[in-house]
Amino acid sequence: MLTRVKSAVANFMGGIMAGSSGSEHGGGGGCGGSDLPLRFPYGRPEFLGLSQDEVECSADHIARPILILKETRRLPWATGYAEVINAGKSTHNEDQASCEVLTVKKKAGAITSTPNRNSAKRRSSLPNGEGLQLKENSESEGVSCHYWSLFDGHAGSGAAVVASRLLQHHVTEQLQDIVEILKNSAVLPPTCLGEEPDHTPANSRTLTRAASLRGGVGAPGSPSTPPTRFFTEKKIPHECLVIGALESAFKEMDLQIERERSSYNISGGCTALIVVCLLGKLYVANAGDSRAIIIRNGEIIPMSSEFTPETERQRLQYLAFMQPHLLGNEFTHLEFPRRVQRKELGKKMLYRDFNMTGWAYKTIEEDDLKFPLIYGEGKKARVMATIGVTRGLGDHDLKVHDSNICIKPFLSSAPEVHPGGSGPGDACPWRPEGQRMADIQ
Repeated sequence: MLTRVKSAVANFMGGIMAGSSGSEHGGGGGCGGSDLPLRFPYGRPEFLGLSQDEVECSADHIARPILILKETRRLPWATGYAEVINAGKSTHNEDQASCEVLTVKKKAGAITSTPNRNSAKRRSSLPNGEGLQLKENSESEGVSCHYWSLFDGHAGSGAAVVASRLLQHHVTEQLQDIVEILKNSAVLPPTCLGEEPDHTPANSRTLTRAASLRGGVGAPGSPSTPPTRFFTEKKIPHECLVIGALESAFKEMDLQIERERSSYNISGGCTALIVVCLLGKLYVANAGDSRAIIIRNGEIIPMSSEFTPETERQRLQYLAFMQPHLLGNEFTHLEFPRRVQRKELGKKMLYRDFNMTGWAYKTIEEDDLKFPLIYGEGKKARVMATIGVTRGLGDHDLKVHDSNICIKPFLSSAPEVHPGGSGPGDACPWRPEGQRMADIQ
């Protein structure tokens, strides 16, 4: 009986806490309670292969069934997956995931550097010969890469659903611009597309300023005199192009959500954690507080960092310092050990500013009585007493309770990208740790 009472209370509270997230699946909710259509219908990850009845059963807050892959379904690299709804949090599971094999082909009419005439067949580093084999005629076939993603949604499932359907397309589009450069791994990427690749050894690519002024070697005007260079040229490795492509994909995904929220009901926001295996190398991109690790020979290697009000305190404080209008005259960017009381005006109290890692004393002024930009500590830390994560996608309509102060300017869509090992063929399997996306307790 006690269990039933607890479950009933959890269901009741879950409906209240869900707010508009519970009504969005019926076409309502979203921004300002509008009747805009959903961008994509609500569901669980496509690779689970659930029927509509099974999707509804997955939201049972009493039974809380654990969803796993069906025996007839397989994912690349024998990837495992499990999720269970977080009882009492929201009516539906606001989190999403996806797993796909992407094919990246050169864009028609794209300008790249001179193709590699000596491209050889690339040996796959994946088990069972999966993906990544570049054939002699790879120009037309493109490059295959594996893609995994987890999205921890909040304040509604709209942003997580959209990101799980579209982020991989933005990743593919960004990689299309550089795929031919990546395949020619023997030559550094050109500084300007359309230029002949520089085959000069890396240790002799740059000249000193004195040598540049002298024209390098040879008499002035002679054929052996190299072009004058007054500044050195940075050597950009290929993996930096992939990192830049993933960063750009996150930005474009967030911009698309912002544009389309006027035409579709895209509720809430989400963190985003993706892993891409491209040309035998893993790349982990994280915007939020989810985690990814690599396990190699029993050693646990963290591949992501958590972005919370505490870990990004200095960035948030600096932004508020530079643009105080974002605080709406209700918050202070300074951090204090506790709320400042009026009776403490004129006294000295410990504080911390954006340029400080330690603490110092300052005389309390009237402005210090405002609510702090970052309040709480640990998992209870919040930006403007509202949200506990500082990077992700969506949240374009998120405001401080009972005010018009927008929180989105403090939330970044920029991921932190870590290049990892060379795939499971190099004993580098990965799995999410403490996976919030699937609500694994």
